[in-house]
Amino acid sequence: MANSVARLTPQEAIIYLMVMTSASDGSISEDELRTIGRVVRSFPVFSGADEETLVQTSEACGKLMSSDGGLHKVLAAAEAAVPSHLVETAYAAVVDVVTADEKLEMTEIRMLELIRDALNITDQGAASIEHAARARHMTADPV
Repeated sequence: MANSVARLTPQEAIIYLMVMTSASDGSISEDELRTIGRVVRSFPVFSGADEETLVQTSEACGKLMSSDGGLHKVLAAAEAAVPSHLVETAYAAVVDVVTADEKLEMTEIRMLELIRDALNITDQGAASIEHAARARHMTADPV
């Protein structure tokens, strides 16, 4: 069974998680795509990555996700690839993407729960990351 887990770098795994979460509501919005690109350009864990690599990795993720049991394959690959010191970074990237379009669907909430479980993110850690993401995405207009 261990041979069936895709072997990813930590960076690839984070991209897979962002793409999977973005697609979990049935579509990937322009805001979510822009946020994935921004995360890859701005998070230090992705230093040296380029747009070409992002596109190739996203396509590979789509292929894996469309395979039988794809969701669980992506989660297992991410769990194996993301070292413990990067789990909160990975979760922060995913939360940034899922909050980019200012709508949170039930499927996205469930996906966040699955990712928290796979990466062993504590409830307190997750809550802090989610709160920070909400703060980053606030606009000048009152809610």
